[in-house]
Amino acid sequence: MVNQSPRHALFLPVVLTVQFLVALDMSVVNVALPDVRADLGFAPEDLTWVVNAYALAFGGLLMLGGRLADLIGRRRVLIAGFALFGLASLAAGLASGPGWLIAARAVQGAGAAALAPVALALITVGYPAGPERSRALALWGAAGALGGAVGVLAGGLLTDWTGWRATMLVNVPVVLLAGLAARIAVPVDRRTDDRPVLDAGGAVLVTAGTTVLVLGLVRAEEIGWGAGATLATLGTALALLLVFAAVEARHRRPLLRLGLLRLRPVLSANVFSLLLSAAQFGAFYFVSLYLQQVLGYGPTTTGLAFLPFCLGLIVGSVIAAKTMARFGVRPLMLTGGLLGAVGLLYWALAITPDSGFWSVMFVPSLVSSIGIGLCFVPLGTAATSGVSAHEAGMASGLLTTSRQIGGSVGLAVLVAVATRAGAASDGDPRGALTDGYSAAFLVAAAMLAGGTLLAALVYRAPEPAAPTSSPSPSSAPTPADRSA
Repeated sequence: MVNQSPRHALFLPVVLTVQFLVALDMSVVNVALPDVRADLGFAPEDLTWVVNAYALAFGGLLMLGGRLADLIGRRRVLIAGFALFGLASLAAGLASGPGWLIAARAVQGAGAAALAPVALALITVGYPAGPERSRALALWGAAGALGGAVGVLAGGLLTDWTGWRATMLVNVPVVLLAGLAARIAVPVDRRTDDRPVLDAGGAVLVTAGTTVLVLGLVRAEEIGWGAGATLATLGTALALLLVFAAVEARHRRPLLRLGLLRLRPVLSANVFSLLLSAAQFGAFYFVSLYLQQVLGYGPTTTGLAFLPFCLGLIVGSVIAAKTMARFGVRPLMLTGGLLGAVGLLYWALAITPDSGFWSVMFVPSLVSSIGIGLCFVPLGTAATSGVSAHEAGMASGLLTTSRQIGGSVGLAVLVAVATRAGAASDGDPRGALTDGYSAAFLVAAAMLAGGTLLAALVYRAPEPAAPTSSPSPSSAPTPADRSA
């Protein structure tokens, strides 16, 4: 299926809204959790499920969402995802008890899993390779990262001004307008192939495997990495994913064609996405905790402290869009990733229990965010290099899954690092927290630097005339493509 209509003026805004919303709802509720607990009567051990329910559904269903977009149409999946996300947001905002809110957050994550892969797929098939696509990819990456940063700011402001329910209900009018715009701006997919067949076995296996993997990672924060339940959960996830790989290798129309991972740009993009997200998500989490628990910032002030990070992301993305054609994927990936790692290292070495915002927070926020912003264009370009239009959703789902799993892995590892370092500290409570957060930033910097170097080593630019080059949006998949 392919798109034949010219792009509407609202096409890119719809795509960017998807990225922004999905990332926003990963972080917007974090600052509001104390109010949620007080209002709905959550037990302390259950409160994290307000975040984890979203993460589990989102991470587990991404591959399925991406492939459904390829099979039944990107426009259909996009509009259905908006509807599901909006209804779940409304239900979450009206929740009267813990179970209701957790269930609504899980459904919200399912809606996000339908939306997120479509955003990158629409850019891949809607823009020809070159400056136009680079600009769209820069905005796509910036929208996702800005959503995460603005989520902290919006969460603080909305919670302080109107209460925690506004962090959920604010999605409803946005989704309604975006869904209406999608009906106008996103062209109907025209079928050129046979009746779509979903790889049901693969869908069940990858959904179960990634869900159990994310569950094991988030539970490891609470019960410990060496606990029997953690080892059993992670072992089950590994077994399910290995069976999934075996099934996909033999399936005629797989949910994930394993040959995609033989494309060096695609493999490097997913390696980089995994470790970039591990570092970035963890940094967001610990910066927020440091500002509130050590420096004593309130929710609104904490949100405002993220503004330099938002600014840096925009600057980095603009630079990448303007220089991609000149420098290419690997130089921008190396520069951006290592610059981001330097910013995290600065935090690791500089923070104290009495640090000032301008001396310790402002400069590394700009350095790390400009570096991360530089990464979005090469990341999106590499992830879709050599991918046919009819597999754009598959590649997008793979990249988004790598990002989500990377974030879960990173957060779980960094929480364990911070906990151990804090427990080993001989300082007062604020000093112990600072020591723990410093250790977490140090490991995050190492993750990002290591991921950058590894991805740069794996990456190999595709040949201009290679048969796997992305076709134009009007190209139909060939029989060979379908059976590959």
